[in-house]
Amino acid sequence: MNNKSYFLYLFVFLIIFGCSKKDNEVVTVKEKNLENQMIEIYNEGIKEFEKGDVIYAGKKFSEAELLFPQSIWAPRAVLMSAYGYFSQGYYSDAINDLERFLVKYKNHPQSDYAYYLLALCHYDQIIDEKKDLNQILKSKEYFDLIINKYPNTEYALDSKFKLEYITEILASKEIYLARYYVEREKWIPAINRFKEVINKYDTTIYVEEALHRLVELHYKIGLIEEAQKYAYLLGYNYQSSQWYEASFNILNKQKEDKKIKTPSDEKNILSRFKKMFK
Repeated sequence: MNNKSYFLYLFVFLIIFGCSKKDNEVVTVKEKNLENQMIEIYNEGIKEFEKGDVIYAGKKFSEAELLFPQSIWAPRAVLMSAYGYFSQGYYSDAINDLERFLVKYKNHPQSDYAYYLLALCHYDQIIDEKKDLNQILKSKEYFDLIINKYPNTEYALDSKFKLEYITEILASKEIYLARYYVEREKWIPAINRFKEVINKYDTTIYVEEALHRLVELHYKIGLIEEAQKYAYLLGYNYQSSQWYEASFNILNKQKEDKKIKTPSDEKNILSRFKKMFK
């Protein structure tokens, strides 16, 4: 390569490098300006949130995110918007923000918080177990997810407490439906609902009533051995329960009606049940 070609090559290289460096500086300055503007808008959102105007605050947070979505402040803006809506009971708006956050900012460090807030949005809408089944199931789904995916967080601990309450609600719904069938003398559907309580919600306060109702209904349709089985289960686990006493009275009445004495064999279910009652 002669000197002329060499200097021409060097000149072109310096021009390209210089332009590239200048372009990078322009982009960097532009990004810094955008981020500064974003932070300013974000802070405006914080001020409005503190004033209690969550609607205007939410608009500011959304504006901040849209201005510079690559910034670390963008996902924070979405979470602040969601929390603002949640705090004032605008659950649909909060849920929309949170669902978008979980899709757009996957694996974000605060995803556990987003799921927890999403669960609370559904949980706080539970008013009547007879009507709010969708909210009950949605909140349960997210609380379960938190416990499984983020077991060592404070959100997992609270989720466990919330799930205990949800379990009670689901059991009460089964009891409500079972009573509905009993009132209409639909014995088999009622029995199936009471069995559901025993099989799926055996840690709830409703299991005692469910066992008694199974004694009552099986006795009513003539399945005495089945009635005795549930009476034994009730007596074995809940000896001091009012439902235990009611079940015993049913079986005792059956014994008197048929003039059948209780066998003395300890293996006999009814005999064991009576001994527990004394």
